[in-house]
Amino acid sequence: MFSFLKKDNPATPATSTDGGWIARLKSGLARTGNQISDLFSRGGKIDEDLYEELETILITADVGMPATNALLADLRHRVKEQRLTEAPELRQALAECLLKQLAPLARPLEIGQHRPFVIMICGVNGVGKTTSIGKLAKYLQSQGLSVLLAAGDTFRAAAREQLQAWGERNNVTVISQESGDSAAVIFDAVNAARARKIDVVIADTAGRLTTQAHLMEEIKKVRRVVAKAMPESAESPAAPHEVLLVLDANTGQNALSQVKAFDDALGVTGLILTKLDGTAKGGVIAAIAKTHPIPVRFIGVGEGLDDLRPFVAEDFVTALLGLERA
Repeated sequence: MFSFLKKDNPATPATSTDGGWIARLKSGLARTGNQISDLFSRGGKIDEDLYEELETILITADVGMPATNALLADLRHRVKEQRLTEAPELRQALAECLLKQLAPLARPLEIGQHRPFVIMICGVNGVGKTTSIGKLAKYLQSQGLSVLLAAGDTFRAAAREQLQAWGERNNVTVISQESGDSAAVIFDAVNAARARKIDVVIADTAGRLTTQAHLMEEIKKVRRVVAKAMPESAESPAAPHEVLLVLDANTGQNALSQVKAFDDALGVTGLILTKLDGTAKGGVIAAIAKTHPIPVRFIGVGEGLDDLRPFVAEDFVTALLGLERA
């Protein structure tokens, strides 16, 4: 645990105790972490040239201009307030500023008391929705919850088979149809879960580009049909109870337009950021925090069943800035 992070942010969730997870996350974000480390390891005084270099690194790391400007303004304030003069001191101050920006996003998924609790998964093509569903099912099972999957991606030929494979790996029932539309499949899955007293339904949906207006209208219809399967009552709100948007960490600033489009259409309640194990720069989380602050429920760093974990802001800052754990 970094004492300076804990001290300035008492409300921040505790950092992960899994050193292996931190190491893998740091490896995935090494592209940005190495640049930050190189900048501050040179020594020297804090001056305008240092701020300009840092600004360039943050922008190229997908932080974006609004979030970069906010971070640098906060950083300059801290430097003046704490009377910092040396470049290495700026790294610690940057960590404090970044954590303050990201901490509000670290709100873990909470499964309500109503059963079944319905989670709808959405996103553009190729972001890893189906894989994320398999990992999410495993995570929820580890919390002692029973899970049922709905193969609502009726457009992609292999989607149903892929979800069936994940269901077999997790020993979870998958509701699917050879034909029919997504809304019908998910409607049947919710009713099946109610009959079987299942805790959680995770519903897959077909990937769609945000520019395809007819497909965005279609997914709105899916949401309305799901609400009819489990309407609002005195005991619970209408389904879906959680709408999770899956984002590929490598898409950079394009992720912002995806967040806005899907939130406008569905009312997104949480994000899953995938593929942080490759060439991802990672800064897009800061951009989301500044321009469209929807909670990041989970992040993924690999293909294994246990490679999806709840987002912990302190862990992420540690990895993104290439810091060493105390």
